Amino acid sequence: MEILEQLGVALGFATLAGINLYLTTFIAGLAIRFDWLSLASKYEQLEVLADPWIIGVSGVLFAIEFFADKIPWVDSTWDVLHTIVRPVGGVLLALAALGQLDPTVSVIAALLAGGTSLTTHLAKAGGRLFLNLSPEPVSNMTASVAEDGLVLGGLGLMAFAPIPALFVFLIIVLIAGWIVWKTSALIQKAWRKFRRKPALEA
Repeated sequence: MEILEQLGVALGFATLAGINLYLTTFIAGLAIRFDWLSLASKYEQLEVLADPWIIGVSGVLFAIEFFADKIPWVDSTWDVLHTIVRPVGGVLLALAALGQLDPTVSVIAALLAGGTSLTTHLAKAGGRLFLNLSPEPVSNMTASVAEDGLVLGGLGLMAFAPIPALFVFLIIVLIAGWIVWKTSALIQKAWRKFRRKPALEA
């Protein structure tokens, strides 16, 4: 049961980091810093998130992202800039949740965590790209608030029900993977249509 709990927390961090790394780090740090939850010894490496510098930097970056994420096209630019940052952050958070591991297992865990964060990041970025094609900004703001709510709800689930969280996050990652696949297919279709257009006009 203990390993399932750790997997639930690790998968949760990897999944949520791909959506909003800074909010995930900021809230987790505050929760540990102010004893909103008590860390079991197996999660002792997560204590680093309570460092005032980490809380401060993640808080400032989240404040910037909070506004950038609600402005059409600015959000997509922000997502592009974080294509590397979010997966790397997801790997670091997941490994901290898993604690000391055999080096081989650590590499495998890092690859899986990075793939998970990248999947949820691409699903978010792809969804925002299509939202930006709409003429009004309400959809962007609604999506941003929903994503932040998902992160907060996910962190709460990880803290109080890590085993159910494992299965919930597995479902979220599968849905994100489907979104990435569909988005990729639509982009390829649009690109093929764009390339054929000049030839037809000529």
